[in-house]
Amino acid sequence: MLPAIYQLPAAALLIIGGIVACFFGYRSFKAVLGIFGFILGALAASSVFGVGDTAWMVIAAIAGGAAGALLLLAGYFVGVALVGAGLGALAANLIWSRIAGDPHPFVVIFFCVAGALLATWLQRYVIIVGTACGGAWTIIVGALAVMGDRRPLDAAAAGDVWVAYPMNPAPGARWVTWAWLGLSLLGVLVQWFVTGGPGGKVSRPRIRKKKRGAPSRDD
Repeated sequence: MLPAIYQLPAAALLIIGGIVACFFGYRSFKAVLGIFGFILGALAASSVFGVGDTAWMVIAAIAGGAAGALLLLAGYFVGVALVGAGLGALAANLIWSRIAGDPHPFVVIFFCVAGALLATWLQRYVIIVGTACGGAWTIIVGALAVMGDRRPLDAAAAGDVWVAYPMNPAPGARWVTWAWLGLSLLGVLVQWFVTGGPGGKVSRPRIRKKKRGAPSRDD
C-alpha cells in the first residue's frame, strides 16, 4: 500500500495499464506483461515496509516493479501459461461458487494446470480473454480510487482480497462484479474483431492456392 500522496497517480497508471490490457492485450502482450509484472512486483516489494517508511517503500516499489516486469518479459511463454492458469482458477471458483462454496485446493490446481496447457495450445484466444478480464478489473479498481471511493484503498491497506479477486467484492459493491464482466466482454469483442490480430481480426487470413500453369508475379 503506497502512501496517500502517491495513491492518485498510482490509480491513474492502473487505469492506463488496464485500458491497454483490456482493449489491446493480444497485440501489445509483451507490454501488458511488463505492466502487470511491474504492478505485481511493486505491490509485493512495497508491502515489506510500513506506511511510515515512505522513502524506502517507494524505492522498494520501483525496484520490485522493475524486477517483476523483467521476469515476465523474460519468460514470455511462462507469462502465457500464467494467463491460462489464472483463467483456470477463475473458472474453478465460478463453478464451485454456484455448487458448494469454495473449491478444494486440488480442484483449483487441476484447473490451473489445464488452463496453462490450454493456453500454450490456443495462445491467441486465451491471451485475448485473459488480458481483457485482467485489464477490465484494473480499470475498475483504478477508476474507483480516482473517484475517491475509499473501498479499494481501504481494502488494499488491510490486505483484503477484494482488490485482487473480483468475485468477492466489498459489501454493498455487488454491482462491481457485473461491471467487470460487462467490461471484460467488451474488451474481448474489441480485441476479437478490431485489435486482436492481422488486419484487426483474430481469424487467420486464408492462403489462396496457386493454380497450375498460372503465371506468377515474377513472370
